[in-house]
Amino acid sequence: MTVSDRWLLPDGVEDILPPLAGRIESLRRDVMDTCQRWGYQLVIPPLIEYLESLFTGTGHDLELQTFKLTDQLTGRMMGVRADMTPQAARIDAHTLRQEGVTRLCYAGHVLNTRPQHMLTGRTPIQAGCELFGSRSESADLEVISLMLAALRVAGLPRIHLDLAHVAIYQALIAEAGFDADTEATIFDAMQRKSVPELNELLGDCPADSAGGQLRGLVAVSGGIEALDQARVILKGASDNVVQALDQLARVADMLKRDFPEVGLGFDFCELRGYNYHTGLVFAAYAPGHGDAVAKGGRYDAIGSDFGRARPATGFSLDVRALVALGDRASIRSGAIWAPVSDDPALAGVVAGLRLTETVVQALPDETGVDPVSRGCDRVLSLRDGQWVVESL
Repeated sequence: MTVSDRWLLPDGVEDILPPLAGRIESLRRDVMDTCQRWGYQLVIPPLIEYLESLFTGTGHDLELQTFKLTDQLTGRMMGVRADMTPQAARIDAHTLRQEGVTRLCYAGHVLNTRPQHMLTGRTPIQAGCELFGSRSESADLEVISLMLAALRVAGLPRIHLDLAHVAIYQALIAEAGFDADTEATIFDAMQRKSVPELNELLGDCPADSAGGQLRGLVAVSGGIEALDQARVILKGASDNVVQALDQLARVADMLKRDFPEVGLGFDFCELRGYNYHTGLVFAAYAPGHGDAVAKGGRYDAIGSDFGRARPATGFSLDVRALVALGDRASIRSGAIWAPVSDDPALAGVVAGLRLTETVVQALPDETGVDPVSRGCDRVLSLRDGQWVVESL
C-alpha cells in the first residue's frame, strides 16, 4: 500500500466533517427529544450481534445488506447491524419483558453492504421508534403521526406520504393458490409494476378472481381516488381485504385532519418488507430524494422468534439524508474567541460564558490567529479593566 492509499475510505463510506457533523448531531438530538416527549424511551443496541438475532423475524430480507464476521471467542457468525428494528424487537421481547405497551426509540449508525440507492452511502445514521404491545389502529396512527412530527423537526418543505396494507396482497395471493415459483414471480412483477409480465402470468384469470384482482391493482396508485378505484376492483373480496381498505380510509381521514399540509397517496404494489410486515405500511417522500426519507409499518409476528409474540408497529428515518433535504434554521450562533492573556479574571469570565455559549480559548501558539477561521463571530476584549464580548 502506498502512502497515498492510506487515507482512502471504502466506496460509500465517508467522514462527516464540521459544520455538517454539527448539523447532523443537532437534528439527531431534536428527533430523539421529540420521540421522548411522546413517551418513547431511548435504547442503545450494540453495533454487532449474532446473525440469528439480527435476522430473526425479518424473513432474511436483511441478509444481503449485512456484513458478516466470525466471533473469535465462540466461532459463531456475527453481523454488523443493517437495521435497528430487529434489535428493538429483541430488547422488548427478551430483555425488558414489560407487560402492556412499550415505547422505544433509538439512533445510531447502521452499515449496509451496498447503498440503498445511488444518492446514499453505506453508513446511514438511522433513527426510529417502535411501539410494542398494541394491535389497535390508534397505535398505527400514533407512530405515523410521530414520524411526521419528526420530519417537521427536520424542516422538510413538503412531504408526501404513501399508505398501503400488505394484508390485501396476502389475502389475494393466498386465495389464488399459485405454486411457490409462480407466487415469487408475481411478487417480483408486482413490486416493479410490470404490466406486461402480470398480463402474461394472470391474463387467463377472470377479473373478479383473486388473480384478476391482483392484475387490476397494479395500475392503481394516486390520491384518495385510488382507494375508490381499488374498492371497485376488489368488489366481492374477502373480509380481510375489505377491513384493510376500511382501515386505510380511516387512517387517511385522520391524517388529513391532523396534517393537512402532507400529501397522501396509495400504492397497492408497495410490498417492501412484505416478509415481516403484517398490516398497515407507510413511506414518506421529499422532493429531490429518490427513496423514502422515512418508512415503517406493522409487524406483529417478529417477537415470537424471541420467545414472546408481541404486536408491534414503528418507523425509521435517515438523519443524514434529512439534513441534506431539510431547511432548518441555524440554532447556534458563532463562538466567542477568548484571547491569550495572563489576567486571572479571564478564566472566570470564560467559565461563566460557557454555561450558555461556545467559547474557544486561545493557546499560546495561536497568537495572531484570525478568530473567524476558528468559527468565531465575537471576541472577548479587555475594556477599562473588564472583559466584554464584542462582535467581530
